Amino acid sequence: MMLRSVCFTALACFAAPFVSQCAEPVPAQSPGFERAGIVAVWEKYADRLTFGRGQTLALLDDGCKPGLPEWSAKNGDGKPKTLVIYDAVDGDDDAKHEGRGYHGSTIAGPSSVNYGGKRGVAYENQIAIVRSLECCHCKTADGVPLARALQWVIDNHAKYNITTVNLAPVDDQEHAEPVPTDIDSKLAQLRKLGVWVSAPAGNHKFTAGISWPACQPNCFAIGAVSPKTDVVYLDRSPKIDLVVPAAATSSSNAITCGAVMLLREAIEKSGYDWKADGPTLPDAMLKILQTTGVPVDDPGSKQTFRRLDLLAAIDYVFANGNTK
Repeated sequence: MMLRSVCFTALACFAAPFVSQCAEPVPAQSPGFERAGIVAVWEKYADRLTFGRGQTLALLDDGCKPGLPEWSAKNGDGKPKTLVIYDAVDGDDDAKHEGRGYHGSTIAGPSSVNYGGKRGVAYENQIAIVRSLECCHCKTADGVPLARALQWVIDNHAKYNITTVNLAPVDDQEHAEPVPTDIDSKLAQLRKLGVWVSAPAGNHKFTAGISWPACQPNCFAIGAVSPKTDVVYLDRSPKIDLVVPAAATSSSNAITCGAVMLLREAIEKSGYDWKADGPTLPDAMLKILQTTGVPVDDPGSKQTFRRLDLLAAIDYVFANGNTK
């Protein structure tokens, strides 16, 4: 297995120079960030949270576009935004898009960007770019390379402090039940390791099923409400774990990945005992997000979902922690 820090030179996917940050940063997406309580968390907990610092988000998607400056920028602590890259398809460290790939260059924006005046939810985190298949619009047969990518996370989560995985692909099908594939055992292992893994539900109008891999056990399924109102839309089913204001479920999932990084830090700093909420930390964090989330009825699927309210979730753990 070949790995390389992104501090390499000519072959780098992210070779642009550092550009200083804007004095007055703005949310990467509006008005969704405001409605989900993210901006309020930045303001209220500015002196208590570091907003992802020290945690790494693994992006399992179709690779990267060389030269994008936002992913070669540095965070406030001087560390590179992109910590490491790996191509699980070819087994090397050149994760540029190939074939139909295009998506992974932008998917980290809502969760992680800290560049040009824009902030993602966990804007001080670092990212690991893992090319995991040719294109984000996939087939279940892509479970073979995706399983290799998930195994890379299992093998390296401690080394890079990977706490969260954005499992970005969608197969654009309406799955009411799981589809057994090579990724299932990897997802189960990551859950036991305490690593959050979530995937977008899909961007159609399905009301009885969602895309693979979001439909799988041990993968949290993230749906969407419209950015301005609590109207559930795009793909949803009883498998949906959380809905988030966004124009696409890929963004909803990216926002969620950033949110759980902040929630994880809040749990650690507050001394909140999460064990009563679930058998693993990811299960417990989902329970907290659901308990504190805004209930949203959806006539289309005849379900009631919980919409992300990150401020309420973080307020809850600080109010109930041992170090209030």
